[in-house]
Amino acid sequence: MKLLIINGPNLNLLGKREPDIYGSQTFVTFFSELQMQFRNTELAYFQSNIEGELITQIQEADLVYDGIILNAAAYTHTSIAIGDAIKAVTVPVVEVHISNTFAREEFRHQSYISSHAKGVILGFGMQSYALAIQSFL
Repeated sequence: MKLLIINGPNLNLLGKREPDIYGSQTFVTFFSELQMQFRNTELAYFQSNIEGELITQIQEADLVYDGIILNAAAYTHTSIAIGDAIKAVTVPVVEVHISNTFAREEFRHQSYISSHAKGVILGFGMQSYALAIQSFL
């Protein structure tokens, strides 16, 4: 099993950014823990603050990976283009969010990704990623 985790804007600031919402652990540290936990799964990781780079990664992952775990962050609520990219590829995508977006500002209740995703996992902190990996296994 070969999975790609894609993180969107500002998730490079995990560990510093709003620790009351996102926790105090960096994603790089957490990714190492995921690699240890899921040793029989090949995990790759990409993060960008740039919408077009996220779209390119989704497109390039098609037929290369068995699945994508995508936290598009704020682009979840604004990017029709990312939704279209997911719709255009055959690789299944699981949408993840660290926080429960429905318990936050109303604009975060809309997702342009969910209707094209295999599933959605949110609100379980960093463990949302581990749950997404398990959904592929």
